[in-house]
Amino acid sequence: MSKAEPRPGALDPVALDRIITDIVAPAAEEIDRTGAFPRAALNALGRAGLLGLISSPDVGGRGESHRAATLVVERLATACASTAMVVCMHYAATAVVEAHGSLAVREAIASGEHLTTLAFSEKGSRSHFWAPTSTATQTESGVRLDAQKSWVTSAGQADSYVWSSRPLAADGQSTVWLVPAETAGVTIPFQFDGMGLRGNHSSPVNAEGAFVPAENMLGADGDGFNIMMGIVLPYFQLMNAGFSIGTMETATTKAARHVTGTKLEHLDQSLADLPTIRAYLSRMRIKTDMCRALLTDSLTALEGGREETMLRVLEVKAAAGEASTEVTDMAMRVCGGAAFRKEVGVERNFRDARAATVMAPTTDVLYDFIGKAVCGMPLFG
Repeated sequence: MSKAEPRPGALDPVALDRIITDIVAPAAEEIDRTGAFPRAALNALGRAGLLGLISSPDVGGRGESHRAATLVVERLATACASTAMVVCMHYAATAVVEAHGSLAVREAIASGEHLTTLAFSEKGSRSHFWAPTSTATQTESGVRLDAQKSWVTSAGQADSYVWSSRPLAADGQSTVWLVPAETAGVTIPFQFDGMGLRGNHSSPVNAEGAFVPAENMLGADGDGFNIMMGIVLPYFQLMNAGFSIGTMETATTKAARHVTGTKLEHLDQSLADLPTIRAYLSRMRIKTDMCRALLTDSLTALEGGREETMLRVLEVKAAAGEASTEVTDMAMRVCGGAAFRKEVGVERNFRDARAATVMAPTTDVLYDFIGKAVCGMPLFG
């Protein structure tokens, strides 16, 4: 087998690129305009084995981990940010199911027939996702869940939610559950209609007397915090950084294409002949490449178990999310009035990029955590 060929079961970048070219990219503008869920893309990713990317080969998955998942999200984000975010949340939730879920659900995810997502953030605790205010109560009929979840990606579209609540009886801040989407008592009070990521269906999800079997607990009662920090956070932070980098990459490419192809006819020059334009593009390129270098180092730190791994994991989303707002703002400046038209494409990147800074843990919360780490202080407490 040559080095250029993927190992059996591994990520096949050619298959991914084909799906992006044939399905994801052509649908992106319509998804943004109408808010439609990217079902066709997800079906294609499922058929190609990419929804089971991080599922174990023992259940039919590809057996990949953080690096491959991050690459997929980054590549998808260059074409459709909504599709990228849906897949990001699916992988983050799948990591928990792989560690603690039932064989049947793991096999369904690996086969590409089951889409899952996270349901951690809540109305009561906002971006402090590690501290749910929702409850779980043991009854004769099973475990009763009551909650007001906020901004659940793929709400009403996913087959299951990886769901947090206060513990049943144990000490600790939270317990994690697998909640089937069709569970009676689980409702979506209103549909998402946002500025960006318009196809990711990130809506509130409520539970009022929603019952699940006790065996749907993922991990031990009260162990939710460790699951969130040990399993979910690295996946989410790294993939979210990949999402931001993909958005920066495509905005930079579109802006460069626009200025090289647009003429100042009275001067017989392109916009790219202006030093100010080239300076903006150089800053966009540098910021994108700096964030990719940080992401690559963060992945290497995680894979090698380096001492500063947690610091890198905290830094990478904050750095990439903030840079993506700057880069997409510069793309709007570079393209001028044309940027406000849909056909150039950068205004969609501008809107989509803003999401990363306010997705929990938000950039401001991460700055606090990073500052505590730098000062040698406990992150929580």
